Amino acid sequence: MSKSFSPKSRRIFAKHSSFISRKLFSSQSSSTSSSSPSNLTNSILTCTTANQALELFHSVSRRTDLTKNPHIYSAIIHVLTGAKLYTRARCLMKDLIQCLQKSRRSRVCCSVFNVLNRLESSKFTPNVFRVLIIAFSEMGLAEEALWVYYRMGVLPAIQACNMVLNGLVKKGMFDSMWKVYGDMIARGASPNVVTYGTLIDGCCKEGDFLKAFELFDEMIEKKIFPTVMIYTILIRGLCGESRISEAESMFRTMRNSGVLPNLYTYNTMMDGYCKIAQVKKALKLYQEMLGDGLLPNVVTFGILIDGLCKTDEMVSATKFFVDMPRFGVPPNIFVYNCLIDGYCKAGNLSDALSLHSEIGKYKILPDVFTYSILIKGLCGVGRMEEADGLLQEMKKNRVPANSVTYNTLIDGYCKEGNMEKALEVCSQMTEKGIGPNIITFSTLIDGYCKVGKMEVSMGLYNEMVIKGILPDVVAYTALIDGHCKDGNTKEAFQLHKEMLEAGLKPNVFTLCCIINGLCKEGRIKGAVKLFIEKTGNCSTGSKINEMDRSSYSPNHVIYTALIQGLCTDGRIFRASKFFSDMRRSGLRPDVFTYIVIIQGHFLAKNLRDVMMLQADILKMGIIPNDGIYRVLAKGYKESGYLKSALRCAEDLSGADVGCSNLYDL
Repeated sequence: MSKSFSPKSRRIFAKHSSFISRKLFSSQSSSTSSSSPSNLTNSILTCTTANQALELFHSVSRRTDLTKNPHIYSAIIHVLTGAKLYTRARCLMKDLIQCLQKSRRSRVCCSVFNVLNRLESSKFTPNVFRVLIIAFSEMGLAEEALWVYYRMGVLPAIQACNMVLNGLVKKGMFDSMWKVYGDMIARGASPNVVTYGTLIDGCCKEGDFLKAFELFDEMIEKKIFPTVMIYTILIRGLCGESRISEAESMFRTMRNSGVLPNLYTYNTMMDGYCKIAQVKKALKLYQEMLGDGLLPNVVTFGILIDGLCKTDEMVSATKFFVDMPRFGVPPNIFVYNCLIDGYCKAGNLSDALSLHSEIGKYKILPDVFTYSILIKGLCGVGRMEEADGLLQEMKKNRVPANSVTYNTLIDGYCKEGNMEKALEVCSQMTEKGIGPNIITFSTLIDGYCKVGKMEVSMGLYNEMVIKGILPDVVAYTALIDGHCKDGNTKEAFQLHKEMLEAGLKPNVFTLCCIINGLCKEGRIKGAVKLFIEKTGNCSTGSKINEMDRSSYSPNHVIYTALIQGLCTDGRIFRASKFFSDMRRSGLRPDVFTYIVIIQGHFLAKNLRDVMMLQADILKMGIIPNDGIYRVLAKGYKESGYLKSALRCAEDLSGADVGCSNLYDL
């Protein structure tokens, strides 16, 4: 098979044999620096051994600017490749690639290929292009490796072909992968187990498991028996799609075929279990792994600790953490971050901060995720000064904060109504070159809405639109809520209309804001009508599209708003109907819901219903607070049921809220 190079390049394969051979060391070595580039190239090519040539190359590289003389690289790479010193040849090939990337304007694959192809010597070997393909692939330059594959004209060795395929899979260039594979087969290549593994991996990443299993079966038909690598690739792909039962089946098939799972297989399977919160199965598999004589690594511990933390099993997670030194496995920053996140979510900030202080013991530096987790935990409990202190610590330790870090702080300040500080953090973010995103704008809009500054909120909304950042459901809901609370339901409905026109689907919180606003304006009929339209919950039995209903499954806040509005409007019967519907739909009324409905029944003089609701509170296991006692005592007193009022007043006094008699009500 002939090479499809230029005519000049073809002559290279009919190598010249009349080259002068010389001894290198002694007087010639001392004069190397003064030799011309062509003499240096010849000196390398005429060395007796490859190691001798390499030594001369290193000597030359200290005295010569190789960026201007890439043919010297070409000479040593050809020599090393011819001597089958492929690892060394590949290292120098990568140096040559980087050298030409800096100095040439043309595409690097063309430059390197031409430099290698121009060598006219008996030491020329076409295998250098195989080395070039592998070097490009290892550097993540899949397109360049692909270019060389086609430019060679001859089919490279299967190892190089596999590297081209692997590079394309990593880049997600699946169409090119199949094209190369088809070309390989057409040119007589015999795929091996690595080829099939790469193709199966590509299928899994594409989500085409049918094709992956077809290739698996094809392997077996060709007597190419799957290795642990093949099984693990399939298991990883299935776990990634949460197809855990199929992954388990593949795991069993592997064992039944006499192929033992390795540590990576076990880690993959355990990670699959943890991702779907089946941590008990992961722990069982861990014990099985130990029984097979395999020792866990830091990845194993990271998977299990992360899974346990996410399922609130902090005691078990801590036990695994403590167990790591017994296996000689030091924790990494991922393990620490999992535990810190787990403690923060469990409300145990003291242990989370202690772990942060302990990280230095293993000479591990906290990363942006460590700080972001802790800042979120501190912001969640209103410890804003400490959260800001961690941001300053990040700057001191040269850990760049990201948008998540800044947005978390902005959200914390917004929640406590400190909009001035929230804007200050936003300014710091932009100074660092991080532009505000949809989350930043939505958070600020919500913050300003909550402090009643609707003009500022709308200004931010307009700024978003100008910058081409489309408002999301959160931003629209915050604005709708703000306008409703401001008594401007007209503007709220206009925003709701804009939201729908933008293709966004309002959620239950959006609906809740509008209904609450209508109720507060006394537009109860409109609120009930909207509720029925969006949820389909109607006493007449009318229904709307099931898909729409699932998006607007009403929560207890919506029901409470409607019940309060109806009670205020004197429509206690309809309010009671909504209360019953709420209970039937599986929603649990809270203390405020009971206060609202009880007040309604007192206004309607329905004392029997009040007593039933009072008993229902205890039946539901709700502990009455001072608000309930006050409403009951005052209601019974005004209704003339003084004994009942006195009992409630005594209960209120027993609750230590400063009320000792009926005259305080």
